[in-house]
Amino acid sequence: MKHGLSFGTVVVAAAVWACGGGDQAAQDEAARDLSLAPAESVATLSDQPAPEPQATQPPAQRPQTQPPRQEPARPPAQPPAQPPSRPAPLSLEEGTTVELWATDTLTSRHNKVGEAVTATSGAAIQDPRGRDVIPAGAVFLGTISDIAPAETPGGQGRLVLTFNRVQFGGKTYAVQARTDSLGTYMKGRGVTAGDAAKVGAGAVVGGIAGRLIGGDKKGTAIGAAAGAAAGVGIAAATRDLDIILPAGGLVRVVLTAPFTLQEIAS
Repeated sequence: MKHGLSFGTVVVAAAVWACGGGDQAAQDEAARDLSLAPAESVATLSDQPAPEPQATQPPAQRPQTQPPRQEPARPPAQPPAQPPSRPAPLSLEEGTTVELWATDTLTSRHNKVGEAVTATSGAAIQDPRGRDVIPAGAVFLGTISDIAPAETPGGQGRLVLTFNRVQFGGKTYAVQARTDSLGTYMKGRGVTAGDAAKVGAGAVVGGIAGRLIGGDKKGTAIGAAAGAAAGVGIAAATRDLDIILPAGGLVRVVLTAPFTLQEIAS
């Protein structure tokens, strides 16, 4: 009996729940669904336009400070430029042969040792490289070192010239040169007073000897003639032959020391 009541009670409760309790459950479900509605469905809408985006201003730039201007590095001071070296002066080697021409006539009859002489170069004198060192027309100045007539007939007289300066271009230069050969010739002086005395003495001696031998005037004349002839022979054998260097004659000299183109006081 108790088991049947309990089952009936359950059935009734289920029916009641199905009739009323079901509606209540539906309402609760709906309420639950409304509570879960999205916020925008219940939020008050604002129709104001969205604000325009403001242009972003670039941040104020700080004035750039210029770094201190650096002066370019100065190159180290250069030593003062040296003047270009001067080329070595022109020169001629010792032993160089130079041909000159005598300015004046020189003769052993009139000129003496120590007298001044001059001669002129007829052509430019060049160094081994073909460069003109002494021009044509340069004047060589020197002295007579030795001069003498021929000592015997057919012999040669002596004439030696030495030069120690040369001038050209208004300047004077030192030079050491001595004659190697000269364009000289020999010339007899003719019958001098001394030669005449020799002839006269021969005639007198011959005349005396002829008179003693012949004992008459004819012998004297023959002796005088023979003596005179002997005197002439003596005079011819002892007369002086002068050495002569004419003006314009060749004077060939050789340098006895190197010549350097360095001016000296005239």
